[in-house]
Amino acid sequence: MDDIWQDALRYNRWANLKLLDSCARLKPAQLELASPGTYGTIAATFAHIVGAEQRYLRRLAGTTPTFSEKDPFPGIAALRELAGHSGDALLEAAGRLQPDDTTQVDFDGDMAQIRKSLIVVQAIHHGNDHRTHICTILGSHSVPFDDIQVWSYALELHKGAVV
Repeated sequence: MDDIWQDALRYNRWANLKLLDSCARLKPAQLELASPGTYGTIAATFAHIVGAEQRYLRRLAGTTPTFSEKDPFPGIAALRELAGHSGDALLEAAGRLQPDDTTQVDFDGDMAQIRKSLIVVQAIHHGNDHRTHICTILGSHSVPFDDIQVWSYALELHKGAVV
């Protein structure tokens, strides 16, 4: 995997953790906020992001998911730990991919053989899409949150603040 994909996956991990850190300051009732046009509540959307990453890892590396969004909401701290692990594991799994690696995916009963690299693309897109939903909810309810755009990530990298 080249540096561009590594940067994209590192950003994905950083943005998940940064937004989870912002939401760690929220009261439980605020985690149940939602806005029209978004996935659901803040809590449900975070659980969906983390649960999806677990499924991407199953397809990329054959791992068994340890969390599903169908599980009871474990809290922001637990999701942050899971997101850190899945972010690291996505980087590791993507790093082992070969251009011709494929997997079978069930698209609502339509089985398709796809390149595993598309799962990496989906993981990045999915994270961006649903983090935007959470930011929409926070903004529409005037709840402050940390900036998670790529430029903020780049600036933190420049300052040596990204772990």
